[in-house]
Amino acid sequence: MIRTATIHDVPAIIGMIRELADYEKSLHEVRVTHEQLESALFGQEPALHAHVAEQDGQVVGYALWFLNFSTWRGTHGIYLEDLYVRPEARGGGHGKALMAELARICVERGYHRLEWSVLDWNEPAIAFYKSIGAIPMDEWTVFRLTDEALRRLPR
Repeated sequence: MIRTATIHDVPAIIGMIRELADYEKSLHEVRVTHEQLESALFGQEPALHAHVAEQDGQVVGYALWFLNFSTWRGTHGIYLEDLYVRPEARGGGHGKALMAELARICVERGYHRLEWSVLDWNEPAIAFYKSIGAIPMDEWTVFRLTDEALRRLPR
């Protein structure tokens, strides 16, 4: 079952964020707090949206996303920040159901893109995304400013 996340799902989502970061060998970079995620999802000006996958009454997966905008298409799109299904629940269709829900939202709202990034070594994720018809954007390279570089730039 896929549903919109509620404030009560925040602890489970944070736990899975940590699991995903550990899998991606980046657990040391996770700094999100319960309060930050709650505010981002349910505060006065929510910047983030979430859906969760449930199995037997337990949250086993999540999708965190936000709106982006395509100047070429002239419409919003969805940028999928995280998609994660707990290892013991994989193969049950939860990931595909989460992606299908985001695609449904795009179609319903007239958005023309659903985009995300995936680590180039994550072969299981790449195979899954290709299996649902996603096309890798090989000619694009992601850049990021964080920490000291981000603080230094405005000087």
